[in-house]
Amino acid sequence: MLILRCLQHHLLRTRHSSIFAISKRCLLVERIGNCDTMMSQVRQKLTEIVGSSKQWGTKTIQLSGRLAKSQAELPSRRMMDSYQEACIPLGSNPDLRESYINFFNRVRFGRISEDLDTMAGLKTFSIQPDRDILIRGHVSWVGSTSIEVSMDVDQKTKNGGWEKQLDAKFLMVARNPQTKGKAYISPLELITEEERKLFVEGEANKAKRQQENEKSLLRTPPTEQERRIIHDLFLCTLDDRAATFKHPVKPEGATWMEDTLLKNIHVCFPQERNLYNKIFGGFLMRQAFEMAWADACLFSHSPPTAVAVDDIMFRKPVEVGSLLFMSTQVVYTEGPYMQVKVHAEVVNPNTGEHETTNIFYYTFKCYAGDVPVVMPKSYSEYMMYIDGKRHFDDASGKRSHRSE
Repeated sequence: MLILRCLQHHLLRTRHSSIFAISKRCLLVERIGNCDTMMSQVRQKLTEIVGSSKQWGTKTIQLSGRLAKSQAELPSRRMMDSYQEACIPLGSNPDLRESYINFFNRVRFGRISEDLDTMAGLKTFSIQPDRDILIRGHVSWVGSTSIEVSMDVDQKTKNGGWEKQLDAKFLMVARNPQTKGKAYISPLELITEEERKLFVEGEANKAKRQQENEKSLLRTPPTEQERRIIHDLFLCTLDDRAATFKHPVKPEGATWMEDTLLKNIHVCFPQERNLYNKIFGGFLMRQAFEMAWADACLFSHSPPTAVAVDDIMFRKPVEVGSLLFMSTQVVYTEGPYMQVKVHAEVVNPNTGEHETTNIFYYTFKCYAGDVPVVMPKSYSEYMMYIDGKRHFDDASGKRSHRSE
């Protein structure tokens, strides 16, 4: 499809089926599940459609000549036109299985996120490491320059059927490869009632994104309820004997948020580039997830399980050759759950300037029991705490009616 030529990532949401509720059916098409198409074929097909170079350093400006001047010039498409599914044959390919399992003999979610990213461009928790995985999806909503792709991850059961493990929504935007401005994409032709229903859900998701952006803590102060939470937390850190605000004391059983900070740096080599000679978004997601998992593991002193991935924002592309700094921090806890935020930024080695490229949010659960309460100390940490609570409440369905 023409609309795939200049897509860049904007946001990803995923939910795990056994912990946080997911929709019973977010795709228009029932699974075929014959495992005829492999992920390697998906990547090859995407390369052929886009027409990108196979070597690093080749320009992609020639692609801009294929762009439409307006959406009216493009033919309409149906949701079914974009349906794709691909198999990851973990049950029948031991060599491939080796690259998908971790040291607990579980499937690496970071690898699954890479494949979801690839599949979304063309269109693991309880997951068993020795059974085939099916990734499928299709376009579910289209604006003039943006597109939502709904994805499912299914796994073969013992009786030969398929069971849904995870769903995800990718929001992507089309860009002119030469000017970096907007590029128009084909409108959706809605024929059936189910297609119209999915499109309405996409419109609702767009409205929610706009609302959340307006209520961001970077734009507006915390709500009255959130301010009470901040003050109550602050009071917990005061020493009654000292009668001063200047020397916070860590409550018993708590951990300072600043002590959960982990940092890492990546040199972005051409081997991790995508079709447009930028760093592949799936690679960034895998690195961020594995770093967040390590942070949650150190914090809880137990191997955690991821239960939700929320709002992975790609604010700008990461150039090949960049120095990519990643920092992760536990920003909110509730019982056995931990909300972890990963912040990625590129650094100009000549000027030392930092620029944010990605923000990731993950929810983990510790099955060994409740985790320590994470305690903010500075005002910025209190804002991170409230922001983390908002994301946790969204993921767990608690924030449908937040107090204003």
